[in-house]
Amino acid sequence: MPTPVVDYDLCIGCASCAELCPEVFEIRDEKAWVIGPDKCNTCDCEETVIICPSQAIILE
Repeated sequence: MPTPVVDYDLCIGCASCAELCPEVFEIRDEKAWVIGPDKCNTCDCEETVIICPSQAIILE
């Protein structure tokens, strides 16, 4: 299973990823943080890559 990674320099804190995958992402200090890298099976982590407006999320 791929693991999401956030580029904090690119992240604008829009929270789209946290809304789509709340068990994987949360917003802290106006940035997205990966809190459940092993929980992509509970949501669509690939969709977070697509919807991120600043292209700050990749799957490794």
